[in-house]
Amino acid sequence: MNDSNKNQKRGSDVVDVVVIGAGFAGLYAHYKIREMGLSIQGFEAGPDVGGTWFWNRYPGARCDIESLDYSYSFSAELLNEWKWSERYATQPEILRYINHVADKFELRRDITFNTRITACTYDQAENLWTVESGQGDTVRCTYLMTTTGCLSTPKDPEFDGLAEFKGQWVQTSTWPRDGVEFAGKRVAVIGTGSSGIQSIPEIAKEAAHLTVFQRTPNYTSPARNAPIDPEWEAKVRKDYVEHHRRNKETKGGVQSKLSTGLMTFDVDKKERLATFEHAWQFGSAGIQNVYSDLLSNPEANVTVADFVQNKIRSIVKDPETAERLTPKDHPFATKRLCLDTDYYDTYNRPNVDLVDVRATPIETLTAAGIKTTEKEYPFDLIVFATGFDAMTGPLLALNIKGVDGLLLKDAWKDGPASYLGLMMAGFPNLFTVNGPGSPSVLANMVPTIEHHVDWIADCITYMREHKVTRIEPTMKAQASWAQTVHDVANHTLFPLAKSWYMGDNVPGKPRVFLAYVGGFSNYITRVAEIVTGGYVGFKLSSDHSESDKSA
Repeated sequence: MNDSNKNQKRGSDVVDVVVIGAGFAGLYAHYKIREMGLSIQGFEAGPDVGGTWFWNRYPGARCDIESLDYSYSFSAELLNEWKWSERYATQPEILRYINHVADKFELRRDITFNTRITACTYDQAENLWTVESGQGDTVRCTYLMTTTGCLSTPKDPEFDGLAEFKGQWVQTSTWPRDGVEFAGKRVAVIGTGSSGIQSIPEIAKEAAHLTVFQRTPNYTSPARNAPIDPEWEAKVRKDYVEHHRRNKETKGGVQSKLSTGLMTFDVDKKERLATFEHAWQFGSAGIQNVYSDLLSNPEANVTVADFVQNKIRSIVKDPETAERLTPKDHPFATKRLCLDTDYYDTYNRPNVDLVDVRATPIETLTAAGIKTTEKEYPFDLIVFATGFDAMTGPLLALNIKGVDGLLLKDAWKDGPASYLGLMMAGFPNLFTVNGPGSPSVLANMVPTIEHHVDWIADCITYMREHKVTRIEPTMKAQASWAQTVHDVANHTLFPLAKSWYMGDNVPGKPRVFLAYVGGFSNYITRVAEIVTGGYVGFKLSSDHSESDKSA
C-alpha cells in the first residue's frame, strides 16, 4: 500500500479529464479514461486508494453483497485470478482486492493523494473546469468526473459537551488505522445503523462493558457468513463474465437466489412463513425480495415485518430489551436492511446494555461520559456510529460552481436535481458517477459504477468524434427525470420511513428520495434509449452550433 506522495505528480495545467476520488469508481475511471488515450489527473483525500473501504475500518466491517458479485467485471483475467475467502468479504480483504487492482493496472500513477478538493469552477469562455485543492493544486480540464462515493461524507457528532469528554472517542466512518483497544474498557456505541450493527457484536466480545445508545431500532437479517461454498464458486467461475452480465439484467445488480416471483398473498400463510424461514436461514438481505410486492403493498409488508419481529423476540431473552430492539415506526426494509452476525444475540450478554434515547434522550457529553435525561453514564471510550450525509454531501463539499456562477448548493436548495444521476443542467461536461437520481445505493454498487463510467466514456468518445465541445441536460429533461424518480419512489413504501434515503438524518436537508428505485435493469434500458435517440434530453454544443434534444 502506498502511504506517501512520492512518485506522484501534482496537478498539471490542463488535462482532458480530472477524476475526484480513488475508490471503486475512481479506479475504474482511471482505467477507462487511460484506455481511451486521454490525459487524466486524479485527486484523493486519503493517503491511498480504497475510498470508503479505506476509511471504514471498524470491527466487523464487511460487504453486504456476496464477494463473487462485489467484483469488477471489466477484466476476465482479473475475475479469474482473484480468490475471495468468505461469502461476505471483510473490509481488510476488500481493501486488499482494491490494492491488487491498482497495482495490476498501475492506476496510482496519475493520482495525487492526501489532497482534498475545495472548489470546482466552470469557465464559460474557455469551456474548461478549474479544480482547486486545499493543498494548493490548481488544474484545468475539459471533462470533470466526480467519483466521490455515496457514503463518504461522515456526519460529525452533534452532541453538546464533546470537547469536555476526557476519554477517547472515535467514528466508525473514520476509524483509526492503528485500531482501537477495547479490553477492560467501558464503551458506548451511539447509533444502530449498518456500522453500529456490524461493530457492536465485535466490540462486546472485548469490552469490559458496552452500552448501546439507540434512537431508532433497525431491521437486520443474519448474514450466515462462512467460507465460500466451493460448489457455488465453481458454478459461478465456470462462466464468470456471463454471470456478471446477467447481474446487470436484474433489479438490484445481483441475481436473487430467494425470489419466488410471486405476490405475497398468492400463497397461504403456512407457505409464506416457510419461505420467510428459508430466507432467514439462508442469510442475505434477500428476504425483502422473496415476494415482489413486499416493498409496495402495506399489508404484504406487515407479513414479513411480523416474521422478523417474532425472530427478535425469540432471540433476545429479556422481553423489555427485545421490545426496544423491535422497529415499530417504519415498514420493513424501508430503511436500509442491514446484515449482521449475532447482533440480536449480543444483547443477551451480561456486559451489554441498551439505552433507548427516545425515552431518555442524551442531554450532553460530560468529562466522565454521557448524560441522559435519566442519569449519567461513565465511559472510557465512545464510538459514534452516526452515519453519513448520503449522496449529496460528497458533491456539495466540492463547492461546485457552474454556468453564470451557479453554485450546486443553490441549485439543490430544494433537493438534488439531475438527469439520470449522471449530469446536472447548468454544469456542462461535469459527470457524476452514481449521483442522486441513479440506482446507486439501491443496487450492487460495482456494476452500477461500471455502467456509469462506461456511459461517460462513450459520451466523451461521441463528443470527440462529432466535434461536440459541451454537453449538459436541458432543464425540461432534468425536471422530467426528477418527477420520474419521485413517482417511482411513491409507488413504494420507502417514503414512509425517516431514513437517509430521504435525507432525514441531516437537519435541514430537503426531504427528497435520493435514488432511482425503479431497478438497475430498467435504468440501463432507459439510458440506452436516450443515447440511441441521439442523447435525448441533452444540449449538445460545438464552437459554432447548438443542438437541443429535448425529452
